[in-house]
Formats: sequence, C-alpha cells, structure tokens
Amino acid sequence: MQALPLSAAARSRAAPLGYAEALLLVAASTLLGSVIAPRWGNSPVDLLYLPAVLAAAVLAGRGPALLAAIASALAYNYFFTAPYHTLRIHSPADIVTVAMLFLAALVTSHLAASIRHQAELARAHAARNATIAGFARRLLSCTSELEIAAAGVKEFGALFDCNAVLLSGRPEPHAVAAEPGSVALTPGDIAAAAAVLATGEARGRGLTPVSTVEWRIHPVRSNASVLAAMALARDDGHPPVAPEQSSLLQSLLDQIALALERARLEGEAREFAALRERDRLRSALLSSIQADLEPGVAAIGSAAAGLRREGASDRKLVSLLSSETVKLQRYLANLAELDPAADAAPVEASGVRIDLLNRAVSRDGETVHLTPKEYAVLAELAKYPGRVLTHSQLLRSVWGPAQERQTEYLRVAVRGLRQKLEREPGRPRMIVNEPAVGYRLVV
Repeated sequence: MQALPLSAAARSRAAPLGYAEALLLVAASTLLGSVIAPRWGNSPVDLLYLPAVLAAAVLAGRGPALLAAIASALAYNYFFTAPYHTLRIHSPADIVTVAMLFLAALVTSHLAASIRHQAELARAHAARNATIAGFARRLLSCTSELEIAAAGVKEFGALFDCNAVLLSGRPEPHAVAAEPGSVALTPGDIAAAAAVLATGEARGRGLTPVSTVEWRIHPVRSNASVLAAMALARDDGHPPVAPEQSSLLQSLLDQIALALERARLEGEAREFAALRERDRLRSALLSSIQADLEPGVAAIGSAAAGLRREGASDRKLVSLLSSETVKLQRYLANLAELDPAADAAPVEASGVRIDLLNRAVSRDGETVHLTPKEYAVLAELAKYPGRVLTHSQLLRSVWGPAQERQTEYLRVAVRGLRQKLEREPGRPRMIVNEPAVGYRLVV
C-alpha cells in the first residue's frame, strides 16, 4: 500500500527539525570559512554559504531555506567583514558583497524550494494514483454488492485509520458491511444516512453547521443517482479525512460507485440472458410439440374427409370431427410463431421506428437501409428494449457461438448503426454502451 501524503499536523511537527538543520548547515559553512579565510582571504568564503542554502531548501523546504539565507548573510557580515564580530560594515565593497550574497541565497532558496515542492506534489500524486489503481484492481475481483462493500470498508478503514460502514438504500437504508465488524450505527446515524441517500449531499460531524451525528457520511454516486453511502468516524473524535485527502476520498468513492454499477449491470445482464434462454427453450419446446402432433392431427383430418366421401351414417359427428381437426391444425400452426418478437409492437427510440414483424427500420418517417448484421444487432436489442445485452450474448445471437470473443465485429456493427440512426453519432442517445458489459437500446 502506498503511503499517503503527510497531513498538516505532521508537517508542522517536522518543521522545527528543518529549521535546526538549516542553522547547523550555516554553522558548518561558517566553520569551514574560518579555516579558508586566513589562507585565501574572504572573497571565496561567501560562495560556501550557497550549498548550505540549497541543502536547506531541498531537505527542509522554503521556510528553513529563507532562514539559512538570512543567517548566511548575517554570519558572513559578522565573521568576515570589517569591523569583525560586529554587524556594522565600513567598506562599500563589503556592503555589496553581503547584499549580493543575501540576494543570491534568497533566489537560490526559492528555486530549490520550488523544485522540492513540485517533487513532493509529484510523489503525492503518484502515491494517490497508485492507491486508486490498487483499490480498483481489488474491486475488479468482486462480483456482488456484498463483496464490493466488504472490500470498500476494509480499504477505507486501512487508508484513513478509521471506522467505516457502507450503507445501501434498497429497500430501506441499512448497513451492508462494516470495518471493524463490531461497529454499529444508531437510529440517528441511519436517519442521517437516509438523508444522504435521498439528497446526495454529505452530512455529519464537520460537514453540516449543526449535526448530532458523530459520523461523516458521504454519498456514493453514479452519474445522477446515489447508489450507497459511506460513513466514516474515528474513535478519538478527530476528523477521519484530512482536508488535503478529500480528492483521494472522492476518487475512492467513485471507484466504489463504478464497481457497484458494474455489479448491477452484470446482474441485470445475467437476468436478461436467463430470460432470453427461457424464451428460446419455450420456442423450441412448442416447435417440438407442433412437429410431434401435426402428423397425427393431419391423419385424423384425412380420415374424417374419407368418412365424408363414403357417406357415413352419422354426418353430424363427421362434421364435428372435421371442424375440430381444422382448429387443432390452426393452433399447431400458431405454436411456431410464439416468439418474443412475433407479436411485439414497433419500438420507438429517438425518432427511430423498429418494426420487427415487417423487418423495417425508419427514422423520422424515412426508411433506413441496414446491412444484415446491423439489422440483426438492432433487432436483438429491440427485442429487449431498455435492457443490457452482453457482448457475448449479441455476438452469439448474430454471428454464432464460434464468434463470441470477436468484440470488434460488434463494435463495427454498432458504429454503423449509430452513423445511420443517431442524430449525433459522437454522443449516442439510443444505442448506449455499458462499459465492460454490453449495449442497451434506450426507448
């Protein structure tokens, strides 16, 4: 797990050590200058302070570097300009030297501190991105809402060193997973979570002006809907998330939202696939019944016709037998047409009319010509409007079981459909992609 950026409190605790190190570096430069000055004069001594300022800026930051610049100018003035061991300067050349030393140290410290700050930001961003990427990888292995919730609260509890509870709003607000497992929410906490799920606005201690809730409850959003709520709290009463960690918190909440949405779509796709398989089995069963019964019914009809030709004595019975046979033949003929799309009314979507019975597609009243594969994909989506059909399901239905992994075939067909049917192909509103799952026809 990547280390998170230092909090403001941690940086404030580390600051005095940086200032002490800066003064020690200046003292070391002064000591070295006192050795050099008797042999080569005071001219090269001023350059000895620049490494100290640079080191203070790189190691400790802008404040210690500024202190090192001031201390360097004062030390050089005190020890190496006449009159010695005073802060007075008699020689104009020494005044210029001290001033230039201070300016050079000041500029150098500013540049070095800026570089250090940028490096710290880069490290913080790298750690944040690594944390998000690792969390996303762990969520990919989760297939249900319960697994996603358990992984989410465990990650939040470890990253922010706090208690974490994920709540769902279906059917009523309730805790799905908690870290540690013994944590429980009060009725007031549940009520606050219900408000978060309803409004999509974070609530709790420190987030609203007046709050009796000890937890901080954040919404887990997906587009415009709120899928869940994450409640965070520390045992010592301190805020669970520092202000500089708010962007990391939001990114992790977004990852949970994506995982929950993916699990929902995959469950929906499995449900629709089962429904489609049931319809296919029903059609196969009805066709089998038709094939088995049709010869027998035809034989009965032929026998009844033969009795009529031979002038059977009970003509009323023969007539009844013939009429019932005709009805049975008509019923058997209708069995083969009991397909989910056979009696479906035309589907309307974004000005596009899809008539599956007549195999006709039109937009704003004008016929649209589609390739056989484009029509097959559109027809499959139109059989289940508003539902997600997986990539493999569409490929198996249109191209056959051997092509279930050739997703590029499907992308080409969908691209062609969007070019011909969508008003803005670059921003599709009718044939919508559900990332990593499949497509749906929005009606």
